[in-house]
Amino acid sequence: MNNKFMQKFIEIAGRIGSQRHLVAIRDGFVAIMPLIIIGSLAVLINNFPDFGNFSLVEMLNSIFGEGKWQVVGGSIWNGTFAVLGLLISFSIAYNLAKSYEIDGLSTGLISAAAFIMLVPTTVDGGLNFEWLGAQGLFVAIILSMLITEFFRLLMNKNITIKMPEGVPEGVSRSFSALIPAIIILVLVGLFHALISVFSGISIFELIFNLIQEPLQGLGNTLPAAIIVAFLNHLLWFFGLHGTNIIGSVIEPVYLPLIERNADLFQKGMSAFDVPNVVTKPFLDTFVFMGGSGTTIALLIAIFIVIRHEKNHPYREVAKLSTPAGLFNINEPVIFGLPIVLNPIFLIPFILVPVTLTTISYFALSLGLVPKTVAILPWTTPPILSGYLVTGGSIRGIILQLFNLTIAVLLYIPFIMAGVRSMREKMGGQK
Repeated sequence: MNNKFMQKFIEIAGRIGSQRHLVAIRDGFVAIMPLIIIGSLAVLINNFPDFGNFSLVEMLNSIFGEGKWQVVGGSIWNGTFAVLGLLISFSIAYNLAKSYEIDGLSTGLISAAAFIMLVPTTVDGGLNFEWLGAQGLFVAIILSMLITEFFRLLMNKNITIKMPEGVPEGVSRSFSALIPAIIILVLVGLFHALISVFSGISIFELIFNLIQEPLQGLGNTLPAAIIVAFLNHLLWFFGLHGTNIIGSVIEPVYLPLIERNADLFQKGMSAFDVPNVVTKPFLDTFVFMGGSGTTIALLIAIFIVIRHEKNHPYREVAKLSTPAGLFNINEPVIFGLPIVLNPIFLIPFILVPVTLTTISYFALSLGLVPKTVAILPWTTPPILSGYLVTGGSIRGIILQLFNLTIAVLLYIPFIMAGVRSMREKMGGQK
């Protein structure tokens, strides 16, 4: 019975993880992640902390003039975080179209054009940046998938202009997309007119009020964070890439939350006062240290427990895994120890992240540690990441060290049980 349940669980999770639309959403966010990280670093530089008598801000002000050097970071923000929805509308449509083996570039461009058509305008007729960014993410996701499916349908029906042989491929491809693009954009324009007449608000505001805002409010709670941590590690235990499988679901919820924090921080609000506790950097920095399962703590626990047996298998795996683990790459220890399908490590592998999620949530929500205001490359080592994501606060480092200590203490009994079990097996073989 247990084996049947396990097999069914793995099968269902595998299907979810490989579902075409979810994969396109995941790949769409992954594609723009470098831009998001660059935008976050620009915010950090614009709000660089002082170090005692040394102030980088004062030095830059004296060189370039008061605040003028911050124009660079502001421009980077405008080209990254501020147009997050627009970037996603192209990226997801492109990836979904490629999975269908149709013209990804044309699909992405049509999707981006449709997105811009729906964006509300300001009083002076310009595009409202409030909806071009993270607040427009859900519209971008839904629209990009609908546009791609409709474009695929029109292309399959051969509602296209076929160019004669000898015409360059790029020209032929663009003319093939012409009629589908006209049909799609006209329909989007009609939809925009109808939604404005009958609802009095834009589709962005409608989706935000009905779907996005409630989901973000739910996501920014401790129970939601615990569920994310639990499911991520349960999937990993069965050998499935938990981060990738649930990433397409949580990214649209947690990216707007960190974008809101970063935006307010850029405008001068303290990292203690920004509104959102649970964000993607919250989990990456204070829970997933060394990778999923906080496995850098597992490696430390192995070196503590197995001090004298230099050639013990656990210690050998730990030595090989540590260099990668420092940069949050933990496949060597997950599959080498192994943790996957190893009942000895099931409890700590799930218990540690859930415990650290709870500790970190209260530390940030009670104001003991600043909230997260930046996204970093996921390979940023612990300690450095704790300092940077909290806007340059030593308290972020202290929380990471505290969490690592707790995680090591939780892992130690299970390492000892694993060592004892291994000795008993080896004794039985003799």
